[in-house]
This record gives sequence, structure tokens and C-alpha cells, in this order.
Amino acid sequence: MNVISFLLVFIGGGLGSLLRYAIGLVIKTMSPQFPYATLIANAIGCLLLGLILGFLSMRSSVTNTQNLLLAVGFCGGLTTFSTFTLENMRFIEQGQLFNFFIYSIGTFVLGMVCIYVGMILHKQF
Repeated sequence: MNVISFLLVFIGGGLGSLLRYAIGLVIKTMSPQFPYATLIANAIGCLLLGLILGFLSMRSSVTNTQNLLLAVGFCGGLTTFSTFTLENMRFIEQGQLFNFFIYSIGTFVLGMVCIYVGMILHKQF
């Protein structure tokens, strides 16, 4: 680990976090009762991660720099597992078990589908 590695993750994470915040601002108007912004940010992050990993795997020389900046940093900053967990805890505390199950299962399934689609889509470019 060196300073450059930390800077790459920092820059990528900052940009991913900014996108996550922007998604939250746009989606917030849809429904304050359900965390659509987190669901959408996680789906976009998974789709992008699938695309990034697909593109990087096609190259004979995948650099650690690209992986740190894009996969670890950007996608890590964009996706929001801690927020997802907090929102689920709130559903449980409020007795909204239906929302808890739909959100948990929906996030997992949508994330898996988006990773797969991203890995397939990279072949189209």
C-alpha cells in the first residue's frame, strides 16, 4: 500500500459519493416512505461494477490503479450498504416487516441482476 493507492480510492470514492448524493436529491421527491434512492444507487453501482470488471477482465494488463479508482473507490462510494442496513433497521423498528423483506430481497436480487447485466453489456462495447 502506498499513498497513490489511498489517493485513488479517495478520489474515486468521493466521485461515487457525489453521484450517490445527487441520486438521493433527484429520487427523494418520489417517496419519502421508501428508500428508493438507496435501492437505485446500489443497482447503478452494481451495474457499473459489472461493466468495469468486465472491461478490466478483457485487458491483458489490468492495472491496480484502474481497479482502485473505479471498482473500489467509485463503486464503493456510490453503493450504500451502511445506509441500506440503517434503513432496514428502521423498517424493523417501525414494524414494517413487509417493506423490510421487499427492500432486502429486492436489493439483493436487483444487485445480482445488475452485476450480471453489466458483465454481459461490457461485451457489447
